[in-house]
Amino acid sequence: MTARSFTLADPASLDDLQVFLARAQRVEDGSVRLIAGSGVLAVYAAVLYPVGLLDETPTVLGLRTLALSSTGDFDAVVPIRSLLLRVERAQELAVAAIHEGRQEPAAVGLPMEVHTATWAAISPPRGGWRAVPGPDAASLDRVARAGIAEVAEAVPDAVGESIVRRVRAEVWGREMPDAPHIPAGAGFAAVSLGFLGEDAVTSYETGPWTRLTTRRGHILVKRRAWTLSR
Repeated sequence: MTARSFTLADPASLDDLQVFLARAQRVEDGSVRLIAGSGVLAVYAAVLYPVGLLDETPTVLGLRTLALSSTGDFDAVVPIRSLLLRVERAQELAVAAIHEGRQEPAAVGLPMEVHTATWAAISPPRGGWRAVPGPDAASLDRVARAGIAEVAEAVPDAVGESIVRRVRAEVWGREMPDAPHIPAGAGFAAVSLGFLGEDAVTSYETGPWTRLTTRRGHILVKRRAWTLSR
């Protein structure tokens, strides 16, 4: 039977999850995928993904991992908005416990699952990653800022969703100038989710996937088939 709740290891982890979900919601107010196992909670959020066969938007996911004190394993896709409300309630309970002299991380109940998030069916591998050269934080930040400005200029107010998606696909699907085979959307994800800091960005690959890792989280990019022959 699938566990219907989880408990993080400490209140600080609860705060980290709240911040990540709030940022992910501003980017894509949809769903997140939660995978719990071996004492770790992996939280995947979609930043960019194609809709339909002709959509050339790259698949770019954000990933935050957190230590669990609960033991139930599960794999669930849930609405960000509903989960965020539950996390914020758990934060309130954790603060109340501290004021009463108790250190008891609060359990977070899982919202009702959703089955319409097509991106959640795309699962990055957990192993087989090898280190490769990749972009640094300054390059990711620079590409993200330039792309955000370009999208804002190209898409006026009150235009159709199809036009917005086409512009976003064009801007964020371009390869980074100093990091071939990595789309500019990876920079957008890293900036939007707050993953860039003073620590270095390390890059890894396995199959069609690239992972950009910092101390604050991971960006996962699934390259299109035509970029794989190199």
